Amino acid sequence: MKVISTSIPDVLIIEPEVFGDSRGFFFESFNQKNFSQETGLDVKFVQDNHSRSAKGVLRGLHYQIRQPQGKLVRVVRGAVFDVSVDIRKSSPTFGRWIGVELSEDNYRQLWVPPGFAHGFYVLSESADFLYKTTDYYIPDFERSVLWNDRDIGISWPIGTGAQPTISTKDTNAARLADAEVFE
Repeated sequence: MKVISTSIPDVLIIEPEVFGDSRGFFFESFNQKNFSQETGLDVKFVQDNHSRSAKGVLRGLHYQIRQPQGKLVRVVRGAVFDVSVDIRKSSPTFGRWIGVELSEDNYRQLWVPPGFAHGFYVLSESADFLYKTTDYYIPDFERSVLWNDRDIGISWPIGTGAQPTISTKDTNAARLADAEVFE
């Protein structure tokens, strides 16, 4: 696998080695030993999640304020624009974001560390999104930062005049300035 650094050092793009021919393809989507060796991260995943979303759906920006989750995310069908926002107040990259296209064609994965808000926008007709987490989902600890907070300034690839499909929870999310964040 290939590990690619981003402008926020804790967020990593991971490209698995894909073996393909006329029959199809094969790759290891996760190998604990290789992941730890190549990334230098000593993490344990405890939960796998799978979501399917239609074109134009925007989910996020989500995080858990207690029992924060690191996430290893990927797309197995379709394509999304995936975003991570550093919400660790003591971090030199606080409030900065990374956006990466993840798709069934590029096989890329993204490591989103604990202390980051995460979300994605569906670019294809639909997308199946898989992610491993380092801690369990606890609804009482879930928080959201507003997806279009001007202070963060995410450049979502939403067409001019188009409106993403957003849940009520995400529509009512806090601006970063008002959100409960990590120290």
